[in-house]
Amino acid sequence: MKHSLLHTQTHHTARALSMRRLLRDGAPHERKLVFGLWLLSLAASIGLGLATVILHWSGLPVRLGGIELYVTVYPPLVICMLWTLTCGWWWGAVPGYLATLMLALYSGMPPGWALLFSAANPLGFAVVALGYRAIPISRHLHNPGSVLFYLQLAFVGAIFSSSGALVWCYTNRIGSNALLPIWQGWWLGAFLQSVVIVAPLLAVLWPRIERWQSARRYLLVKPGADPRRSVLRLLGCVSGGVLLYGYATLQLADRLLLAQSGGISPGLAAVMAVARDTTWAFYWVMALIVAFIAFFGYQMFVHWQSLTNQLLDELRVANQRLYTLAGTDSLTGLHNRRVADERIAAEWQRARRLGHGAALLMIDIDHFKRINDGHGHPVGDEAIRMLAAEIRAMTRDIDSACRYGGEEFLIILPQVDAEGAHAFAERLRQRVAELPVACAGGTLHITISLGIALFDAAEQSHQRWIERSDHALYEAKRDGRNRVVLRSA
Repeated sequence: MKHSLLHTQTHHTARALSMRRLLRDGAPHERKLVFGLWLLSLAASIGLGLATVILHWSGLPVRLGGIELYVTVYPPLVICMLWTLTCGWWWGAVPGYLATLMLALYSGMPPGWALLFSAANPLGFAVVALGYRAIPISRHLHNPGSVLFYLQLAFVGAIFSSSGALVWCYTNRIGSNALLPIWQGWWLGAFLQSVVIVAPLLAVLWPRIERWQSARRYLLVKPGADPRRSVLRLLGCVSGGVLLYGYATLQLADRLLLAQSGGISPGLAAVMAVARDTTWAFYWVMALIVAFIAFFGYQMFVHWQSLTNQLLDELRVANQRLYTLAGTDSLTGLHNRRVADERIAAEWQRARRLGHGAALLMIDIDHFKRINDGHGHPVGDEAIRMLAAEIRAMTRDIDSACRYGGEEFLIILPQVDAEGAHAFAERLRQRVAELPVACAGGTLHITISLGIALFDAAEQSHQRWIERSDHALYEAKRDGRNRVVLRSA
């Protein structure tokens, strides 16, 4: 269960594509492809935005179930929403802002108001991006949960972006009768385009984009440190969007009723006043309920996150313990051969990259079979433990000491030259020769042979480094044992 929880979080949490990292670390063909498509999308957004004004695609009346609704067709929203969902807010916000700015200036809106008006759609995109940043839900719309989450974000984002309708009506001196169709057309058109066009495209594109990004984590924006802030902002945006939608709708309906109530009878006017007061009372009750639900949802999230973090911490500790146990020799407490191979490969890469020296020591207890045959395996084990203790006492924090197999040991010495490696080996050889090993007849002394291989940047792999240290050890044993042999290359 813990593993599946960790997998769900790491799999579903998506991050934005960093423009700066793509320029700095991306492959040339990747930069050309991504930025080429983005610039093409920017040009298309500007052209299609102007077409919305020229061809009068704003506030189109649509009758649905006997009710007349208004829809605005704005193609740049589809393009920019896709960029926001797949690559991040900046990728969608920049073309969305420029497209709306060109539209506003073409329509004769004053430049100051045009700059403000153009931020409407990027504001809606920000709500969507914040939602996916705060809640680790997959953008692959393949199950009811991910679809419902997307629909909620699309609706709230559309409400926030429709704030531009108020600026549009004010700067163009549009009366109250026409304000409702323009505002409703904006948010309803944005929501329907997000559902009917963006959602199917996202369902098809996201799995491919997710695979591409997973293979290029170094190009993505670093994840935020505390998701609680993102969740709090998201809940605030969702709650604010719902309340803003209700408030704006009732205000616009009020204005429309007041504009058309000149010729009605006093009785009907009184009934309408009671209905308005009742509606507003119901709205404020709903506002309190929405605020409570948002507060309760945040508290539930904080509680869930604390439990999740506790489980993940326990899982990390357990995994670390398992990794340590799997990589530790039970007799000596040193690293085993698996870890030794990993450390050798890592040090070989580090020495090659940084250009510093390093040495690999292969150690063998002389005549170990005689010790086992003559004194028994417990004495042989004690000799191995004693040698391991001396190795541990002499090595530095940056060194790596391992039991490589049987009576063989291996030590990695980073940042040493031939003189330093040889001095270390001689000191270890002498100290081991002086230490007594308890046995049934009293004590015995053991000796060790050591082979040293210095790092050679000309070699093609770390395996050759291991082979040279093994050959140096073989020479030490062949030449009489209890000695050190160094191979520089």
